[in-house]
Amino acid sequence: MEHGLITSASGWRKVFAVSGDENDITPEISLEDRAAAAFAADVFADYISSESQRSPSIILGMDTRPTGPAIADAMLRVFMAKKIAVSYAGIIAAPEIMAYSRTVSGFVYISASHNPVGHNGIKFGLSNGGVLNAAQNAVLVEEFNKRFEAPGALEKAEELIKQCSDIDLDWVYAESLAVKREASVIYHSFAKLTISGTDSVAQQNRFFAEVRQYARSNPMGILCDMNGSARCLSIDERFLKECGISFYAMNNIPGKIEHGIIPEGSNLTYLADKMQQMQAEGKNDVILGYMPDCDGDRGNIVYWDEKEEKAKIIQAQDVFALSVLSELAFSKYISELAGTDAGLASKAEIFLRSKNQQKMAVAVNDPTSMRINEIAASLGADVFRAEVGEANVVNLAREKRDNGYTVRILGEGSNGGNITHPAAVRDPINTLFAIIKLLSIRDSNSIEGTKIKGLFHIWCEASGQEDKYREDFTLEDILMTLPQYTTTGVSEKRAVLKIKTADHAVLKKNFQTVFEKQWAEHRQELEKMYGFVSYEAVCNNGTVETRNLTDYSKSGRGGLKILFKDKDSRPLAFMWMRGSGTEPVFRVMCDVKGNNPAEEQKLLDWERTMILNADNN
Repeated sequence: MEHGLITSASGWRKVFAVSGDENDITPEISLEDRAAAAFAADVFADYISSESQRSPSIILGMDTRPTGPAIADAMLRVFMAKKIAVSYAGIIAAPEIMAYSRTVSGFVYISASHNPVGHNGIKFGLSNGGVLNAAQNAVLVEEFNKRFEAPGALEKAEELIKQCSDIDLDWVYAESLAVKREASVIYHSFAKLTISGTDSVAQQNRFFAEVRQYARSNPMGILCDMNGSARCLSIDERFLKECGISFYAMNNIPGKIEHGIIPEGSNLTYLADKMQQMQAEGKNDVILGYMPDCDGDRGNIVYWDEKEEKAKIIQAQDVFALSVLSELAFSKYISELAGTDAGLASKAEIFLRSKNQQKMAVAVNDPTSMRINEIAASLGADVFRAEVGEANVVNLAREKRDNGYTVRILGEGSNGGNITHPAAVRDPINTLFAIIKLLSIRDSNSIEGTKIKGLFHIWCEASGQEDKYREDFTLEDILMTLPQYTTTGVSEKRAVLKIKTADHAVLKKNFQTVFEKQWAEHRQELEKMYGFVSYEAVCNNGTVETRNLTDYSKSGRGGLKILFKDKDSRPLAFMWMRGSGTEPVFRVMCDVKGNNPAEEQKLLDWERTMILNADNN
């Protein structure tokens, strides 16, 4: 029996709708998929029992997909049958359940993130607030495959499910509202800690008081296109209003998914159109908008351009770039405040800097644009890259912290959003506040008369753009100072290829043959057209990056990048490729320095042609 699940560390996913249609909104799943849910719970129960020093307790929740309740029911029954203390939160946003998981042994989250509504999946994590890493996930996958593929698997799964007492299960369901309320309280406190960068309640209060003070003088409203996601039931409205920020929501009925789930491209136009309408109706405070995906962990941004009087979409790579700029500048701001009468940094900011952690770094996935390298270099931080997958980036950041780095900001720039330490998952609240910090932490004077530069001023000075700083700056002014790059969007149709070669190592070896021949034949032309004088092949597998790769097959199913350089060995562009770990597609993209859409298009066309030629060999 085949389960059909793609079992990556980022989540086990497939189309769970019984029809097999990825856009089907039926709540029904097949007997085989019910068995898959049961065995997934079975292997995680055994795993977490072996990892826990005491009797394990877990929390289980889901996003708003129609098949979520059926999957949850099967898993809850197995956990109860195996005497695992399980709390059920029902519909809950991913950052919320992961914040709550820090108080228990682990979590199970039922979601397929940004995939279409007929898809669903399962994420597993322990008490560190993030999903299992690749090695931990591999243990589960091996045991899961053994059980699912064994003779009589369907019957064994049903036996497991039937061992649960209906009375016990009813009690778990009855307690779900209380669990969700508790999770909201924990998440609210955790968000304050993450955003402010301090565990001191007094210092947190001081930080948020400054935000409220700015909002009183500069009314700020935020619009959210919930699109029926799990964030409909999260802390967003309460949290923002507490900060003196007006909150407006659209499509905020849980489960009523009005349009495409992935918060990119055309799916953001609904938010932009609504912002345009609200501005026309006199809601002039609405200057920011965001849209999460179905599990509520990613929030890409729309903003109001005051000069053009138009709602504009910020591309995913620029959303991440703004977040990195903000959090690195915030770290420098906190350091510069230390010892002044401003006092914000007078107590230990354990998530920013300490005696043993003086060097800043950013952890990103390998297709994140090189604009991050320029931003980080200006603000004194190193950049480290991992393979695509949130778990890979989170674990790379942990490794670098163990090596003495402060890694406050990390994420997958190719998808937008950001992860702000100590969180281990993307969170739109943290993305919003990265932008809010940039707008609200402005130049000021201490009681002693010392000038304290705000975040945007720190950035302008560090990046050699002091002439672009002005006191009455807007978000548009900040965006204009970002390093200019042209990057393929991951949600674009041209960023996806259908290939026949199942072994990606073979495909990449064939690609190497094609590419090296093309390079030899067109090297002079490439130098004349684009300034490419040399190249370097780089691969990322998990948290390991290999430079100067001579055998492209070594990248396996990881990411492969060809980095093009000028005569001074400075990177000008890259082409990147990797088979998706959560969808049956092969992803490609290019990143080009400067505002060069024509060059990016030509480079991507060249990459696609070479890959298709390699696929036919």
